[in-house]
Amino acid sequence: LKSLKEEKDYEVVDEIPFWANGSGFTNKKRLRLFKYNIQTQQISPITDEYSNVEYISDSPDGNTVLYVSNTFKDVMKMPNDLYLYDAQKDESIKLTHHDHFMYELAEFVDGKVIFAGSDMRRYGINENPQFYILDISSNRVEPIAPDFDASIGNSVNSDCRFGRNRAIKIDGKYLYFVSTQWHDAQLFRIDLSGKIEQLTFETGSVDGFDVVNGQVFFVGLRNMKLQEIYELVGKQEKQISQFNEWVQKERYISRPERFTFNTKDGTPIEGWVMKPFNFEPGKKYPAILEIHGGPKTAYGEVFMHEMQLLASEGYVVMFCNPRGSDGRGNQFADIRGKYGTIDYEDIMQFVDEAIAKYEFIDENRIGVTGGSYGGFMTNWIIGHTDRFKAAVSQRSISNWISKFGTTDIGYFFVEDQQLATPWSDFEKLWWHSPMKYADKVKTPTLFIHSDEDYRCWLVEAIQMFTSLKYHGVEAKLVIFKGENHELSRSGKPLHRLRRLKEIVGWFDKYLK
Repeated sequence: LKSLKEEKDYEVVDEIPFWANGSGFTNKKRLRLFKYNIQTQQISPITDEYSNVEYISDSPDGNTVLYVSNTFKDVMKMPNDLYLYDAQKDESIKLTHHDHFMYELAEFVDGKVIFAGSDMRRYGINENPQFYILDISSNRVEPIAPDFDASIGNSVNSDCRFGRNRAIKIDGKYLYFVSTQWHDAQLFRIDLSGKIEQLTFETGSVDGFDVVNGQVFFVGLRNMKLQEIYELVGKQEKQISQFNEWVQKERYISRPERFTFNTKDGTPIEGWVMKPFNFEPGKKYPAILEIHGGPKTAYGEVFMHEMQLLASEGYVVMFCNPRGSDGRGNQFADIRGKYGTIDYEDIMQFVDEAIAKYEFIDENRIGVTGGSYGGFMTNWIIGHTDRFKAAVSQRSISNWISKFGTTDIGYFFVEDQQLATPWSDFEKLWWHSPMKYADKVKTPTLFIHSDEDYRCWLVEAIQMFTSLKYHGVEAKLVIFKGENHELSRSGKPLHRLRRLKEIVGWFDKYLK
C-alpha cells in the first residue's frame, strides 16, 4: 500500500492494452485465480502474474475448477486457453484443443465439460460461438448443435438495467443460457446431445436468471416495463415483483410500432416508430433517428429511458436494426470492411420507409443521434447527407487511425472490423473515417463524451468537433468528467440528467 501511494502520481506502461474502459490503467494488472485455505487462512495463487482469468466454474464436488485464461506479455491477443485445476494435486492442466480459439464459457455437465467459443476464422472476433463437448479422460472434443447460429448473452439495448445478473447456469443435465434472437433476448438450455430448447417466448429481454432443480426465475424487461422478477411456470411467465409498476401508472409510455421492409438486395430489416406524448392524428411532428452501438447489438421492444423522454418531449422516435446488428446470425452481423456502406444504406432506407408509412413524421424536421458505433454512424451521416437538421454524436468514433492507437480495444478491434491497419492500408482506414468528410458537413452537431472513456477515447469527439468548427459548422462539445463509455447506462444520476438536458435542448433548438 505504501508503494502504491508513492506511485500514485505516475503511470508506467510497457504493454497493450494499458488501460480499460471502466477500470482505468491496467498495465501489468491481471485478474488472478487464488486458493484460500479456511483453516490456515493462507492465500496462494493458482495462475501466474501474466495470466488474466476470464471465466471460472467449479465441479459439483468442489475438487476441480475450469478456468479460461489469457496469458500475455507486451501485447494481448484474442485467443485464450482452457485449464482444469485440480485442488487436491494443486496443479493446472491445459485443455486447450485449438491454437487459435476464443473460449467464452466452460462448465461441468454430468461428468463431462461443455464449452463454447469460436476460432474467429470466418467472421472475426464477433463470430458467434459454437458448443462443444470435452471428454477429459480421453481429451476428445466433439461439436454439438452446429446449426445454432446465435450469440450467447443479451445484446438488446436498454439504459435501464440495474446491476448484473447470471447469464449461465448448470442445473441437472442442462446448461442454461441467454441468447439474442432478432430483437429479443430469451432463455435457452442445451444438453450433452446438443438439443437446444427455448424456454421463454414473450417479447423483450431476459436480463439475468437462476435455476434450481428445474425451477426458473429471471429478471426481465417485459411489456415495456422496467425490470421485474418473473417465475417461469411451464411456458408461462409469472411476474412476482412489483418494484416498478408505478411507472406504468404515473408516466406516459410510448409503445414502439414495428414494421419491416426489404433492402434493394432483398434483405429484410426491422424497425420501429414511437409516437409522441399527446399524439394527435393529422398533425406533423419532428422526429429523431436513434442508432444503436456495437454494431453487434440490437434494438428491441424494451424500455429505453432516452427514447421515452424524447417521446414525452413531443418527438417521434425512430430506430432499426441494420446489417451489422446481432440476433440474426453471423452473415447478417458481418460488416467487416464495410462500415458506412450497407449499414448506412439500410438506415437511410429505413428513414425513407418510415416517412412514407407514417404521415405524421415531418420530414423537414428530423434529427439523428447514437452512441459508440451509433456515434460513428451519426458522424458518418452528417458527412454524407444534409437531410438531418440537427445531430447529437455520443461517445463516437471519428478517425479509425487514431482509434487504433489510443483506445483499449483499438489495436485489435480496428484491424478486425476494418480489415486494415495504419500500415497495411492507411487509405482504407481514412476512407471509413467520418473525419475525412467533415468538410462537407452542414448539420449543427452536439458532441457528448466522457473524459475517462477509453473504449472510444475523448480525442475522437475532439477531432470531429474541431473539424466542424474549423469549417464553420455550428457545433458544441460537452465533456463529462469522471465518466466513461457507460455514461448513459450507469453514470452518476446527475450526470445522466445533464446529458439528457443537453440532448433535448439541442434538438429543441433546431427542430422546434
